[in-house]
Amino acid sequence: MVVDRRVRIAELVLRCLICGLGLLAAVLIGSDSQVREIFSIRKKARYTDMKALVFLVVANGLAAAYSLVQILRCVVSMVRGKVLFSKPLAWVIFSGDQLMAYLTLAAVAAAAQSSVFGKLGQQELQWMKICNMYGKFCNQVGEGIASALIASLITVVLSAISAFSLFRLYGGNKRKSNSRW
Repeated sequence: MVVDRRVRIAELVLRCLICGLGLLAAVLIGSDSQVREIFSIRKKARYTDMKALVFLVVANGLAAAYSLVQILRCVVSMVRGKVLFSKPLAWVIFSGDQLMAYLTLAAVAAAAQSSVFGKLGQQELQWMKICNMYGKFCNQVGEGIASALIASLITVVLSAISAFSLFRLYGGNKRKSNSRW
C-alpha cells in the first residue's frame, strides 16, 4: 500500500509538472513576436512562420489539456482510494500516456532542428541566420523549447510509470503454471 500511495503521488506531481510546463511552452512560443524594419520594410517574426513551432505549440497544448484531465482522474482516484477504475481505463491511460510522450518528443525534435537552422543558418542551401536580426524572438523560442523539452522528458517518465502500474496490476497470471503458454 505504501508503494501504491507513492506511485499515485508521483503520478500526480508529474502530471502537474507536464501541465504547467506544457502550458508555459505553448504560451511562450505562441505569444512570441518581434518586428524589424529593414530598408523601410517592416517584417514581423511570429511562431506561425515556422511550421515546427506551430506543431510544438499544438502538441504542448494537447499535452497540457490531457494532463489536466488526468490530474482530475488522479485526484478522484485518491479520494475514492482506488488506483484505477477498470482494466479498459488502465489501457486507455497507458495508451494516452504513450501517445503524449511520442507526440511531445517529436514536436521538440522538429522545433529544435528548425531552431538550429534559425540560429546557425545553412550555407549550402543559402539559408541565412535569422537570430542575428530577431534576437528577442529567438531567445523566447529557446526558452519555450527548453520548457517543452523538460515536459516531454517528464512524459517519458510518466509513461514508464503508467506501464509499470498497468502491468503490475493487470499483468498475466499471478500464480505459476506448468504450461509454457
